[in-house]
Amino acid sequence: MSETSTKPYLLRAIYEWCTDNGYTPYMAAVVDGATRVPMEFVKNGEIVLNISFSATSGLKMENDLIRFSARFGGVSRDISVPVDNVVAIYARENGQGMAFEASNKSSDEQADDADAAPADQAPASSAPALTSVPTAQNKPNDKDEDDAGSDDVPDPPKKGGRPTLTRIK
Repeated sequence: MSETSTKPYLLRAIYEWCTDNGYTPYMAAVVDGATRVPMEFVKNGEIVLNISFSATSGLKMENDLIRFSARFGGVSRDISVPVDNVVAIYARENGQGMAFEASNKSSDEQADDADAAPADQAPASSAPALTSVPTAQNKPNDKDEDDAGSDDVPDPPKKGGRPTLTRIK
């Protein structure tokens, strides 16, 4: 008996966390033959979808497929995305969420491919690879010894804050 993937459970958990905190859940997915989405919105083989309650109708996040209806340009469309094609789910407002590797094959098929590949050659993957971006703690220190006592805290951003709507009559 094969074990059920944790991915659909994590997708549902992040979706629920977003809605509980008033965030807008967005889902990024790789588009292939098994994905039913409006192709005019696909960029670089991927699509980003707003899957919030107010943007979708009949959202079903099953273990193998995510299905819902949504309006694109005023026209209702049925959307179907295999869970294996989802590469990220996150909150639009702050970017917090989770990223995944896209896999169009089962784990057994991937293991067979890896065994068939020569030892000196890694198996080719059509899925996009995620890389980490260095944070402030990981950046090398470019300062001279003279600056060692200076404050490492960056200057606060210039005037900012929340944008406001100005009504003009």
